[in-house]
Amino acid sequence: MWCPGWRRIRTRPAPGGPPVLRRTAVVLLALLLGPVAAAGCSSAAPSPGTTSPPASAPAPASPASPAATPSVAVQGTVTDGLRSPWGLAVLPGGDLLVSERDDGRILRVAAEGGAKTEVGTVPGVLSGGEGGLLGLALSPGYATDHLVYAYFSTANDNRIVRFPYDPSRPAGQQLGEPTTVLTGIPHGPRHNGGRIAFGPDGMLYASTGDSSNRALAQDLNSLGGKILRVTPDGAPAPGNPFPGSPVFSYGHRNVQGIAFDPQGRLWASEFGEDNWDELNLVRAGGNYGWPEVEGIGDRPGFIDPVVRWRTSEASPSGIAYADGAVWVAALRGTSLWRVPIDGDRLAAAPQEFFDGAYGRLRTVAAAPEGTLLLMTNNTDGRGDPRPGDDRILRLTVG
Repeated sequence: MWCPGWRRIRTRPAPGGPPVLRRTAVVLLALLLGPVAAAGCSSAAPSPGTTSPPASAPAPASPASPAATPSVAVQGTVTDGLRSPWGLAVLPGGDLLVSERDDGRILRVAAEGGAKTEVGTVPGVLSGGEGGLLGLALSPGYATDHLVYAYFSTANDNRIVRFPYDPSRPAGQQLGEPTTVLTGIPHGPRHNGGRIAFGPDGMLYASTGDSSNRALAQDLNSLGGKILRVTPDGAPAPGNPFPGSPVFSYGHRNVQGIAFDPQGRLWASEFGEDNWDELNLVRAGGNYGWPEVEGIGDRPGFIDPVVRWRTSEASPSGIAYADGAVWVAALRGTSLWRVPIDGDRLAAAPQEFFDGAYGRLRTVAAAPEGTLLLMTNNTDGRGDPRPGDDRILRLTVG
């Protein structure tokens, strides 16, 4: 059941003008249950951008209202000329590590000047389709152990390994011998997941896809279609909801973005099939519905998303938390979405920036001094490369 909320009117930049905020029409309709249903609300299908509260939270008394438009501006280009970039990790001091999906390389990008140095090539990477070298993460103890974690595709599976990184060695030879952390994640030409991040609990979280085998998402014996939680060495993390298993949540189609807010809550972006993409608040042991539900199902046993978009508006990949919001990089939607949150629920309507200005957007990351890093992804075979692509932009947020 749903009731009409408010509208956000679409505005576009003038031809050749600078990128500006675009607001999509009718983006928020709150799900209201119980007494509201008796008030005669329509049961018609909701519109794009519909949101719902987390399953364990009470429904809001009224729809979220628009927030004041924040200031988001491109401060400059950090670097350009990247080839199918995917993962991004911020080193102490501000330099970046970037993974290139198709050639298996890791590059170091200087925060000042954007000079690129080849760190090394990850052995065993099999690229093709959506597979290849994907997510990167730094060890929680990086300052002393200098370990870099990588998620990538092989001929048989997707897996996570770690390397000691020594920037004093010659370019291209700075990765030490890999240590296997986790293997056996299903691999296919599509839906490989691939984002990794250490949580505030010191555990490693990894997002996986169903590898186009829908049944795997509901199979607790499979690592496909899940969010996993393991120790830094790859063992199932203590306190996991299914004893002896690395599975943290399930019922996912293809999660390519995970991020933690300051309270340690885990947020995840998920690709839908034909209708709805999602932003989910992830709970231990939660079932997020795929393939039984896409978007909001309002069905017992499944957790509904906090936000959903039409697949043409988003196709969300990387996400980050900054400035009271979850920021979502959209591929097909070619936009950066700001999702204001208040605790575990939506605080105001999602807001859209840079519609089409930079093409497909793969990754967004929080950076020092309150800035955001935004990575384009136009050279992956699905985009329309422009001169200088692919690039990393530095954004200021007010």
